[in-house]
Amino acid sequence: MLSTLRSTLRSSNLSLGRVLTGAAAIIMSASVVTPMIAQQQESERATRQLSESTGIHHDQLGVYDKLWRDRLEGVAQQSLAKAEATVQANASKADASAAKTAIAGLDDYKKLDDSKLRKTIDTTDAATAALAAAGAAADQRAAEAAAAAAAAAAAAQANANTPDGARATARSLAASTYGWGDDQFQCLNSLWNKESGWNYQASNGSSGATGIPQSLPGSKMAAFGADWATNATTQIKWGLDYIKRGYGSPCSAWGHSQSVNWY
Repeated sequence: MLSTLRSTLRSSNLSLGRVLTGAAAIIMSASVVTPMIAQQQESERATRQLSESTGIHHDQLGVYDKLWRDRLEGVAQQSLAKAEATVQANASKADASAAKTAIAGLDDYKKLDDSKLRKTIDTTDAATAALAAAGAAADQRAAEAAAAAAAAAAAAQANANTPDGARATARSLAASTYGWGDDQFQCLNSLWNKESGWNYQASNGSSGATGIPQSLPGSKMAAFGADWATNATTQIKWGLDYIKRGYGSPCSAWGHSQSVNWY
């Protein structure tokens, strides 16, 4: 371009100022037009590639844009529904504030452009996944706590089913439920030592009487629990009630047993 300019100056009668002004205009025009041409060429190339990859004709790409938008909005609806269901299921178990904020941001998805909508969907999906994971962890902790409580209860029952454990349970229930002190418990201890040795599995082969208090039949103790055959505490509760109703106190029941050999 500079050699052309020099030749023009030698052969032209134009003043140097006018020539330079014209040259500057040419340079400015090139600096503006060249990027525009490049941008147009890039746009045409991208359009051509999109048409070739999708099989959609150039003049149908406007329809394709609408189909893409419809699909994106469908994904937004699915993300919203999943997020709302996850919040409902886990709000009481974990912090759902992030998911709720994401739902609020995605709720007006029709007003968001494609790029913003895609990012908001991703944010919502991530918050939903985090809340679901937190809820699952809370469920796991609850299950572990329930298992520990069940194990503790089983251990306590196993201890209560031993003769010493049964005696401790009977002493406590006699005092708390009926107001019977140690003097009455001594009579109760003597009575049930004689009847069963405080063995919850005791059974009288001749009469069919069962359990620590020797209920006849054993099924009577079901009034205090369906587990009467395996739980010494249930048997004790029934036995204390039976003594209260039939004799008024353990010492009265023990006196009757000493007299006639049964109670």
